[in-house]
Parts: sequence; C-alpha cells; structure tokens
Amino acid sequence: MHVHRLRRASRRRRAAPSVGTVGDADDNALAESTIGLFKTELIKPRGPWRSVEQVEIATLEYVDRFTTDDSTAPPGDIPPTELETAHYRQRARQPESQRSNR
Repeated sequence: MHVHRLRRASRRRRAAPSVGTVGDADDNALAESTIGLFKTELIKPRGPWRSVEQVEIATLEYVDRFTTDDSTAPPGDIPPTELETAHYRQRARQPESQRSNR
C-alpha cells in the first residue's frame, strides 16, 4: 500500500498523529504491548504473508474492528466511533463560549 492511500484512510477516520515527545516511557510501554497483541492476534495466526500490501490491508481491517465493533466490549460500552460521534454532536449543540478545547 502506498503512503498516500494510508494517509487518505487515516484522514477518513480522522486519525491524528501522536502529540507526545519521542521516547516517553508510557508511549513506549503502550506501543510495545500493542505491538505484542497485534502480533499475537493477527500476524502470527494468519501468516505466512505473501506481500507487504496483505499485511497493510489486514492491519487496517484489524484497527477498524477495534474502533467500530462493540462485540468485544462489556455490555453497555459504546464503540469508540459512536462515542466520538456523540461527543461532536453534543459539542455542536453547545454555544461556542461553553466549548472547551479538548
């Protein structure tokens, strides 16, 4: 997959780059545990991979599942995409003077 296709997919999902500084310990721990889970759940069980593009597409599908699928969450939890939509809907109804920058 070319970089521009990945960027376009990221923009559609309104993904933002990390705002932390490089080398933060908490970022490293989170990244390492996420990569470990990713390898355990996707890379190892579905390999061997025939191309980098196969891995990239499977990765986008894997990430999309976590942002849109509620089947792995406890009952009553809201999937991240629904929560984000509700947040922006509520924010749009508020007068601008009451909106925070969060």
